[in-house]
Amino acid sequence: MKTLFRVFFALALVVALASTTQAQNYSTGIGARGGAAAGLTVKHFIKGDAAIEGILSSSFRYRGAVLTVLYEKHAPAFNAKGLQWYYGLGGHIGFYEGRYYYVRHHKHYDEYYDDNVVGVGIDGVLGLEYFIGDIPFTIGADIKPYLNIPRGGGFWDTALHVRYVF
Repeated sequence: MKTLFRVFFALALVVALASTTQAQNYSTGIGARGGAAAGLTVKHFIKGDAAIEGILSSSFRYRGAVLTVLYEKHAPAFNAKGLQWYYGLGGHIGFYEGRYYYVRHHKHYDEYYDDNVVGVGIDGVLGLEYFIGDIPFTIGADIKPYLNIPRGGGFWDTALHVRYVF
């Protein structure tokens, strides 16, 4: 719980410090996301400083797939051209194999051993993204804490991503 509190404190600090806005240099980006939940990512700006990001990832730990949608706010970082902070909130829905979702001694382990489990939850995100001006790509890194409702508990997902932008 302390870790989750620290993440939300960091998000609040970024929101407070990001008083100026700057338009991003692209409108849509499509790419790959690497990390514990590797997959595809699509980001579309709905305003100069706000975007919607969709992430379709595989959950190797639980043998499933997860669809995440995030609303993100962007702000300049370190007065560097093309470098932006972003933070946001959203949710996810995941489809998992029961024998991998619940640990062996969990009260639902035997009940869902051969079944599929649907999980929903809330997500946060805090990251940095750099728009490479000479070529149409962005690179970035983020931390994405999430809370899975059926199982409970808080978890982290850290990732690096590369997007082709247009």
